[in-house]
Amino acid sequence: MIPFDRRLKPVARELRKNMTDAEKHLWLRIRRKQLKGCQFYRQKNIGQYIVDFYCPAAGLIIEIDGGQHYSDEGVQKDLKRDGYFASLGFTVLRFSNKEIFESTDAVLETIYGFL
Repeated sequence: MIPFDRRLKPVARELRKNMTDAEKHLWLRIRRKQLKGCQFYRQKNIGQYIVDFYCPAAGLIIEIDGGQHYSDEGVQKDLKRDGYFASLGFTVLRFSNKEIFESTDAVLETIYGFL
């Protein structure tokens, strides 16, 4: 069973209600088992974190990064998160908001390759 913090459940629920434009754009393309019949979940809490998208069948986490992720502090936080997820056996794919909007097909091909 995947560890998770129950206190994050209402936060995850709120994030699902208020997805970013980039998250909505990708979600429309991966929901309802559109890629290789794999189920994705959005705003899933894993450990002390909430990930943007999670596919349990592939052990895949997808993160969509806005501008805050490219500061020195943001990069360090992401490295720590990614290390934690790797220790649980997950693969993390990160895409920028720009990639989601400008190269959607390439993003989907990358995700498809990990399923």
